[in-house]
Amino acid sequence: MKLMKLQKAVKTFRKGLKKNSDFYLAYQANIAMQFIDEYSRKRKEKNYDYMNNQDIHEIANTAARAFLNLLIK
Repeated sequence: MKLMKLQKAVKTFRKGLKKNSDFYLAYQANIAMQFIDEYSRKRKEKNYDYMNNQDIHEIANTAARAFLNLLIK
């Protein structure tokens, strides 16, 4: 029963993203800003100009967690 409700909610959410360009853009902007914020924080923390693939991967995962945590807040 709960799984069916979740599936319906996800379907509704996806439909909303597809049909409403403002809604889509808002989510796109939130995801992008999480990445930018995490990138900036990491650069300041490590004090370097170049980031390798491992650094970017870590930043992306941290940003994704931050976005998801904001979404479920």
